Amino acid sequence: MSSKSKIFISISLIIPMIIGAAFCSSCGSAVNQSSEQFSSVQIADNFLKLFPDTIAYRSEAKSYKWNYEQGLMYEAFYQMWVHTNNKKYFDYLKKNIDYYVENDGNIKTYKLVDFNIDNITPGKTLLRLYADVKEEKYKKAADTLRKQLSLHPRTNEGGFWHKKIYPYQMWLDGLYMAEPFYAKYAQMFDESGSFDDIANQFLYIHKHLKDEKTGLYYHGWDESKSQKWADPNTGRSPNFWGRSNGWFIMALVDVLEIFPQDHPRRNDLLRIFVNLSESLKSFRDAETKLWFQVLDKGNLNGNYIEASASLMFIYSFAKGANKGYLDKEYLKIAKESFESLSGKLVTIDSNGFLYLNNVCSVGGLGGNPYRDGSFEYYISEPKRTNDFKGYGPYILAAIELEKDVK
Repeated sequence: MSSKSKIFISISLIIPMIIGAAFCSSCGSAVNQSSEQFSSVQIADNFLKLFPDTIAYRSEAKSYKWNYEQGLMYEAFYQMWVHTNNKKYFDYLKKNIDYYVENDGNIKTYKLVDFNIDNITPGKTLLRLYADVKEEKYKKAADTLRKQLSLHPRTNEGGFWHKKIYPYQMWLDGLYMAEPFYAKYAQMFDESGSFDDIANQFLYIHKHLKDEKTGLYYHGWDESKSQKWADPNTGRSPNFWGRSNGWFIMALVDVLEIFPQDHPRRNDLLRIFVNLSESLKSFRDAETKLWFQVLDKGNLNGNYIEASASLMFIYSFAKGANKGYLDKEYLKIAKESFESLSGKLVTIDSNGFLYLNNVCSVGGLGGNPYRDGSFEYYISEPKRTNDFKGYGPYILAAIELEKDVK
């Protein structure tokens, strides 16, 4: 056994203990509600203390697996490096991605033939690392993910299936999973024609999943209309899940940053982003200034203020305003919501560790056990503390809000 393998195995034994301690906000010292608004450095450094060695280990699967949650954290730490010029953030994300990317560009645990759109997400960091350190292994790994997109099964009109195991289905989540990487790859390697395909992915979602009455987007669409969760006439799932709308709006604002200014479909994407921002603003809870797990049903028992969706909206509003896509009013809204979240959903223990609460563990459609997309389903998924899907947007939102004050 190589020394590298021994290190990898030993870490796999240690990390569950670290993660268990980090996710247990009720263990040990008392935890108190926060009344502070923390800086991006405080939030990021808290994460480094909670996860000092690796984010490669997936606690729920009790294994190492290349996945989208890590890709979200990689992006957060890359932006921290850009924001602060502190190389420790870059070193941390590089060390973590190097758990997977071997010298020949092979990605451990990744299987192209799974055709899982979630597995594309970390690819954006591969491209950033290749641009910054010029190591060929990152380019080879990114080429593998680009090959997946070339071969990935599609709906009849050309939309990426969410996964091979979910045929003929497009989910809002998939736009964040694939399109920022796809756009960055197209930009770096002069694939100008790919931007037509990227734009179409958003336009298909807009066509099939937007609700004209609320301006919100349903979670998923089944082209075959064969799923029990799918409306027999429209193929849509029945509810507006907060984080799915969060994935979609983050995908829009991140892709717009890369999308060519002179592309004929850019204004279509911008209009979708602006209109969704306006709709989300109207569904913000008046009391907490945050958003519910099921966006339009805040009055129903069991619904709750959910952290990851709220932070995704805060990030997108702040970045959209900073980039000039949105009126500056949205920056004010983002600041107000961020301050509220810090007071209502963040707790601190006696050792000064931060805990981000009320992050929905997961949300999906179909599968086994079957997820029917009902209101009762979404509120039944367990909530986690310091879950990456909330903590990544927490860092990203803090960065965007700090840009305005510089």
